[in-house]
Order: sequence, then C-alpha cells, then structure tokens
Amino acid sequence: MSQDSSYAGKDRKSYRIDAVARALRVMEALAETPGIGATALSEQLGLTKSIVFRLLQTLEEDGYVQRDQERAIYSLGYRIALLGERVGREGALLQVARPVMDALRDDTGENVNLVIREATASVAIATREGLHSIRLFAQPGRRGPLHAGGASMLLLAYAEPSIRDSVLSSELEQFSPHTITDPDRLREVLLLIRTNGYNVAINDLDDGAFSIAAPIQNSAGEIIAGISVAGASVRLDEVRRASYIKKAIAAANEISEKLTLG
Repeated sequence: MSQDSSYAGKDRKSYRIDAVARALRVMEALAETPGIGATALSEQLGLTKSIVFRLLQTLEEDGYVQRDQERAIYSLGYRIALLGERVGREGALLQVARPVMDALRDDTGENVNLVIREATASVAIATREGLHSIRLFAQPGRRGPLHAGGASMLLLAYAEPSIRDSVLSSELEQFSPHTITDPDRLREVLLLIRTNGYNVAINDLDDGAFSIAAPIQNSAGEIIAGISVAGASVRLDEVRRASYIKKAIAAANEISEKLTLG
C-alpha cells in the first residue's frame, strides 16, 4: 500500500447514517424472523422499543413492512418483493445487454446507452463511452426527463397512457431551443415514434448532441428499456443517420430475443 492511500484510509470521513443502518437491521431481522412483535424485535436487536417502533412505523408507511393489526406482529412488506423482482429483471437485462452494447459502440464509435423508465423519469442504467476524441458521455445513474432525449422519448412513446398523460399535462422544461414543449406537438412526435419503431432526437436535451434509440422488449412483449447510439450532432450526416437507425434496431432486437430465450 502506498503512503498516500494509507493516509487517505486513516483520515477518511465516515458518512454512515445510523438511522438507516438500524432500519436495514430491522428489515434483515424480519426476513429471518417474520411475524415478530416490536418488543421481541427490540430485544433481538438490542435497541429500545421506542426506536424500533418508530422504525417499523416509518417502514410500514412506505410499504417495506406490513403489520398484522390483530396480533401486532410485523413482516416484510410488498415493496421488498418489488425491489427483488426489479433487481432480477434489470440484472438479466444488463447481463444480456453488455456484449451487445460493446459491439454497438465498437461498430459505430459513438456512445451507447441503456435506459429504463422510472415513473415519469428516465434512468441510464449502463453506458459505453464512444471512441471519438470529442464526445458527450452520460454517466450510469443519470436521471432525465421523458419529453427530451432519444431513449427517454422512446420510452414515453411506449409508456401506458396514464404516464403519457401525466407528462403531457405537466410543465415541459425547455433544455435547448429544440426541446418540444408544446403538448400537442409532443403527442404527434410520440405517435410517430411508435409508428416508426425508433426515435431520432437531435439537440433537444443536450444542445450539440444526437441520440438514436430503439425499444427493447421482454418475453411478454412489453417495452422495458431503450438502447441508444449518441454523440455529437456535427457527425450525424444522412449516411450515418440511416446506418445508426439500422444498427440500434438490430441491437435492440438482439437483446429482446436473448431476453425471450433466456
């Protein structure tokens, strides 16, 4: 170990939040011993009953814990199951998408992004950095709007009507002079995306950038993600545009097929 790393480790500040750690201990205990009361749980964890009760109440309000009203005992709630299902679903998606994303990046030289929708926001869950000297690179975990951006608008186009109505009825933030903020115009574009089966966005989210996205389906035929080729718009001539559309669709279809077979 180098002198610098040893020094950094010795003086590194802890950002631990004790209340969060205690809440996690509560959920771990309920996983091991479902149907336990607050008193027994406090004794098991070595915490006061008042602290455990407040943690349980908070977790119950958010769906992570459920309480049997008659017997005053607690078990893990429905949101734990939802998290587990999502981890499994996104884990499979990432595993299948990785080599396809690598190949698409190597083939185009552009950034490649894997994007999902969370309610009325988009989230980049994986990215591959382009090979060009001048590039625009989105970090994994980046959240964005649904009304701008290649994969984001694609996911909005394929979202259930209630999600589309919610976005279209909200204030549509303008990120560049090319961002569509008129709900009627946006509705027309979303219909065109569904008709074409892909989306080409230019300068609407990041001025000077393009994004060409295609939809990824699960075995039930549901659109669960979008894969996009993105980069500097100065590089997007008509030849590249046509090529990138074809390659993005092929990549999305390959991932969808592997998810179905898997």
